[in-house]
Amino acid sequence: MNARIPTASSDQGCRPGCGACCIAPSITSPIPGMPEGKPAGVRCAQLDDRNLCRLFGLPERPTVCRAFDYDLSLCGTDNGAALDNITLLETATQ
Repeated sequence: MNARIPTASSDQGCRPGCGACCIAPSITSPIPGMPEGKPAGVRCAQLDDRNLCRLFGLPERPTVCRAFDYDLSLCGTDNGAALDNITLLETATQ
C-alpha cells in the first residue's frame, strides 16, 4: 500500500485517517480516477477506506495535494473540526 501513515499527534501534524483535505475542498486538476478533478464535499477516488491517500509519495499525486500541509489553525483539534474548517474555507473562496 502506498499510503502515508502519519505518526504525529494532532498538535504536531496530520492526524492518521483524517482525510478532511481529501473530501472538503474542490480540486480542479485531474486526479487518477477523477480526470475532471473533484467537487467540494466529494471523497477523492484515491482516499482509501482508512482515509489515507493511495497516491501519497507517488508522482501521480496532484501538485495541489502535495502543496496542502497540516496547519493547526485550519485542521483544528479533531477530524470533525478539520472537515468543518476546510469546508468553510472552500465555501468562502467560491
